[in-house]
Amino acid sequence: MAGLRWTTAGESHGPALVAVLEGLPSGLPLSLERVDAELARRQGGYGRGGRMKIERDRVRVLAGTRAGRTLGSPLALLLENRDATIESLPVPTNPRPGHADLAGCQRHGHRDPRAVLERASARETAARVALGAVARQVLEPLGVDLLGHVVSVGGIEVEQGADLPPAEARARRDASDFHSLDPAADARFREAVDAAKAAGDTLGGVFEVRVTGLPPGLGDYADPRDRLTSRLGGALLSIPAMKGVEFGLGFEAARRPGSQVHDAIVPADPPGPHGRFARSTNRAGGLEGGMTTGEPLVARVAMKPISTLRRGVDTVDFETGEAVPATYQRSDVTAVPAASVVGEAVVALVLASAVLERLGSTSVEELTRAWEAWLERLRAL
Repeated sequence: MAGLRWTTAGESHGPALVAVLEGLPSGLPLSLERVDAELARRQGGYGRGGRMKIERDRVRVLAGTRAGRTLGSPLALLLENRDATIESLPVPTNPRPGHADLAGCQRHGHRDPRAVLERASARETAARVALGAVARQVLEPLGVDLLGHVVSVGGIEVEQGADLPPAEARARRDASDFHSLDPAADARFREAVDAAKAAGDTLGGVFEVRVTGLPPGLGDYADPRDRLTSRLGGALLSIPAMKGVEFGLGFEAARRPGSQVHDAIVPADPPGPHGRFARSTNRAGGLEGGMTTGEPLVARVAMKPISTLRRGVDTVDFETGEAVPATYQRSDVTAVPAASVVGEAVVALVLASAVLERLGSTSVEELTRAWEAWLERLRAL
């Protein structure tokens, strides 16, 4: 089976966003409340801008379900934009640094940044969050849990929460204005964001996505395109403003000797749900050779500061060629908490696709049986 295939359509200030997901097994009970809850989380977080006060994202199913269950045919979702003003918005007279404006105009050979920024906008990620919320509903009945949370904002790091059990970690994350696991860090984050706002500046940061319940051997090593490392890395870097991805130790592994990097294989005593092998550490972040190891999958993603600054960044006017401050568009001070929600979504899409490719199931019933058979083979190995 080919796994999942997805696409989105729509512009930031167009009538709506549309998302299509192919390859879902039939018979999946689809909770639209779960989808809407993820969309609401994406709109939350301290430091967001005025657009979040306008939009109230709710998903509507256009195709692919009957009586609340998937049919196995393509699922089509609609998210209407309240701020549907694309035809009346002005054309910026200059390209904004840090955005797709200039390179996009150069690609298409015109001087209309509006024709570029409407699709390049991170507004599109709402559609991917909706699709990711559906993918999670494929994974969660199998015992796979995903948790995205913020680990730094503006260079300020969290200092606790890394070892919390999943339920407690989720409760802390959901109670935080920054989607973090460290209440003490939130106060420092808030001060930094307020200072950046007063200065007309913006802040970036780092978020982490942690996945538990994955058996070893998901992914592949034979074809470089099928390695989960590359698939997850590509999906996470496809989110606007993301500049780096690492798994486990990540870049720190390049600074250590091998004896302090690789995860020793040890007997599982007693044997675990995935058999009699275990790891003494998880420095690899749950991935070796492009496949899962059975340990938690841990990915961290670096987001640059929002490119639209109230105080402006130097650019050049299209017509006169003179130096001018970039046009200011309504923007956030920071969107790292929202990015963590989008990160969760794209990781869910990649992993659900890999599971369906591995097990080749056309219905939820077949998927459940194939999953249990896979675990039984692992325990017998």
